[in-house]
Amino acid sequence: QVQLVESGGGLVQPGGSLRLSCAASGNIRSIKAMYWYRQAPGKPRELVAAITSGGSTNYADSVKGRFTISGDNAKNTVALQMNSLKPEDTAVYYCNIDAWYRDYWGQGTQVTVSS
Repeated sequence: QVQLVESGGGLVQPGGSLRLSCAASGNIRSIKAMYWYRQAPGKPRELVAAITSGGSTNYADSVKGRFTISGDNAKNTVALQMNSLKPEDTAVYYCNIDAWYRDYWGQGTQVTVSS
């Protein structure tokens, strides 16, 4: 069964940067879009960024201008470059690949922004 494996989380100071990566363990066909979500303690999961198979991107207002999503449909990978990080970006980040036949989720990676 194909799994999504995330990497790149960790502890960073405010104003710092992190790059999250997500790769599929096998081949995923017919990808519609790829996403990054996050969930902070006591809060619902929220959409952070999205990229369609055609390359169109969309961002939550809270991360616009600071985060950049990129994806490679052929390699089944999606990344999230996070700059100018703030304490309120602290959360578990999840990647999601939405294919025409099913949805795939990563296990989550912790991002902590603190001095």
